[in-house]
Amino acid sequence: MAGIKDVAKLAGVSASTVSRVLNQTKYVSPEITRKVQIAAESLSYKADPVARNLKKKETMTIGVLTAEITGLFYPYIIESIYKVANEKKYQTIICDSQGGNYGEAGALDREFEKFQHLIRNRVDGIIFVSVVSKEREQRYLEKLKELASSEKKIPIVSLERNFTSWGIDSVYFNGTRGAEVAVQHLIDCGCKNIAHITGPYFMSIVEERIEGYKNKLKEYGIPFQKELIEDGNYTHISGYKAMKKLFEKNKQIDGVFCGNDQMAIGAIKALQELGIRIPEDIKLIGYDDVFVSSIVQPSLSTIHVPRRAAGLEVANVLFERIEKKCQIAFPIKKEIPTRLVIRQSTVKDTPEDWILSEW
Repeated sequence: MAGIKDVAKLAGVSASTVSRVLNQTKYVSPEITRKVQIAAESLSYKADPVARNLKKKETMTIGVLTAEITGLFYPYIIESIYKVANEKKYQTIICDSQGGNYGEAGALDREFEKFQHLIRNRVDGIIFVSVVSKEREQRYLEKLKELASSEKKIPIVSLERNFTSWGIDSVYFNGTRGAEVAVQHLIDCGCKNIAHITGPYFMSIVEERIEGYKNKLKEYGIPFQKELIEDGNYTHISGYKAMKKLFEKNKQIDGVFCGNDQMAIGAIKALQELGIRIPEDIKLIGYDDVFVSSIVQPSLSTIHVPRRAAGLEVANVLFERIEKKCQIAFPIKKEIPTRLVIRQSTVKDTPEDWILSEW
């Protein structure tokens, strides 16, 4: 295989001149340029883009670190990130921490390990989803920022959670507000004994949704009952088991707020097995508005999270940092709004609205 020195010899110029011509880094006269191009073509030589980018301390690659890629939430975000990256001629490396499958310490260890992997691959920027709890986030995020600055200044952008108070660009959803809207809807539907099925307790987004749940109960003078909270891990089977436990403890439950749609669908299955009518006996609402929520029977009321829009926004923020070489003085803060979607699990005669675009 011909190398740059072979091209230089055939063209009668130096290797540095060949590099300037093929990489278009400096002006070279049209006559010399043509000689180099003819020599390169005759030897079937092409410049190595990896070597070129490493010289510029760029790899034209970004990293994306998710918490549970096998779920129904992240694929649509990643699809949008890919779209932006491809338009900018960047490659994308996907890593997954499987955060919901470990305790807090194990989840963070795995997340940090994946972060290190992306840094070792010399990516030009990282979009990350963290499972760190509020109590540990300051120290942990300082470690991430230090790691991202260890070799070259790599911009990092948080997805889902707002870390701007720690100096990290963030594209996030307000989980507390979303939970308040969900519980408000159950109250508006006449529910007074409202249970909550959560995700893993150590995750901050879980804490936000519990906070929103409690806020609405307090606003309406509904006593908070700890036994009406049952934890899951965002899978349908955990929602199924949690719903069975809740109903065993309190058969007066008339409303259930689930931390995501997959757990809500598991809860629907459990209630149907118990002979409980939805929404006549118990009204149930989820969170995220993944496509199966529109086709399950009864169809699931939920909080719509615009995943594709979030993917586009977070990618645009990252590339803004990359292109401006991190010269923006303040952390970028973008909140992605959510909205209530009412279906048959809370209001019986709601028309069908199948989400066909995500099949």
